[in-house]
Amino acid sequence: MKKFWLLFSQSVTVLLAAYFVVGTLKPEWLGRHAGSSGTVAIMEAPSTTPGSAPAGSFRLAARKAAAAVVSINTSKAAQKNLGQVDPFFKFFFGDRGGEAQVGLGSGVIVSASGYILTNDHVVEESDAIEVILNDGRHASAKVIGTDPDSDLAILKIELDRLPVITLGSSDSLEVGDQVLAIGNPFGVGQTVTSGIVSALGRNQLGINTFENFIQTDAAINPGNSGGALVDVNGNLLGINTAIYSRSGGSMGIGFAIPVATAKQVLEGIVKDGQVTRGWIGVEPNELSPELAETFGLKPMAAGEALRGVIITGVLQNGPAALGGIKPGDVIVSVAGAAVNNVSELLSGVAGLKPGTPAKVGVLRREEKLELNVTPGVRPKPKAAPRQ
Repeated sequence: MKKFWLLFSQSVTVLLAAYFVVGTLKPEWLGRHAGSSGTVAIMEAPSTTPGSAPAGSFRLAARKAAAAVVSINTSKAAQKNLGQVDPFFKFFFGDRGGEAQVGLGSGVIVSASGYILTNDHVVEESDAIEVILNDGRHASAKVIGTDPDSDLAILKIELDRLPVITLGSSDSLEVGDQVLAIGNPFGVGQTVTSGIVSALGRNQLGINTFENFIQTDAAINPGNSGGALVDVNGNLLGINTAIYSRSGGSMGIGFAIPVATAKQVLEGIVKDGQVTRGWIGVEPNELSPELAETFGLKPMAAGEALRGVIITGVLQNGPAALGGIKPGDVIVSVAGAAVNNVSELLSGVAGLKPGTPAKVGVLRREEKLELNVTPGVRPKPKAAPRQ
């Protein structure tokens, strides 16, 4: 019996020693994770598998869109130094000129053929344009066409295996939708910021001739111009264009050109070399009480406010004149769409197909008319240099 207890105690001692050694050196054999003391289990967060993202993360949208967003460096040759030509100029004014001008912006690859959407003000009057892809490749770009009226330009680069952004639907946007802005602010490198759609249809800002901006509070700064505004799926919604700022930096009010407008400009320039818009040849003005009184205009019904755009001038033998529009008329609709201000009139007429008659609603004193006007082609604007 004594031998039995001796054997039993020795066996237990060996087993406990073995358990201690294994628990210290190979805890996984016992189904445990070693901690600082060798016996504390640590709970680790599950790793994110490729193709997935944590809740609330926009990493997949950013990854999808960012590859197709490029940085654009522009340069303009140095202006002639008048001091070298005229010694009297140099005597009175010193050396001026002689330095090359450089610019910075962003762009979006929209075609595997190498077409890039950006802002006209990013590339205007540039002598050389360099595009830098997110994968580090560089390429010289040429301007295919520009549209100063919408502040858009189309560039082209010659590279293979180009990433292409997916075009989304700006028409389905609503205030409050989440968006991402992607570009190269201040030249620091590609940056992604997030925000929401703050407003839609912003106009009368004095930025472009045709304004229908998406307003967002996603941070947009100098260098972001021409970059992408995308949805949470990484689809292109607009081209970032301008900010409202008193400091030069983001103050939470940025503006983007809707992708619907950008697509129209892209197709027109690539297919026809220009954007074709309707034109009727009138001089429009906002309808003020003073103008309404001058032309003897009154609301159609008591208590109803006057709305529309008053026409103060009509081009002789132009489309509007031939259609019966006269000075003093108030245009209240174009092709069935209501007109409340000059910006809406310009956009409505620009969307008409030249040569195809369209209904134009007119208020003439106390008479409401519907005239058939056949628009012509809007003359190409003369691009004024930006300050």
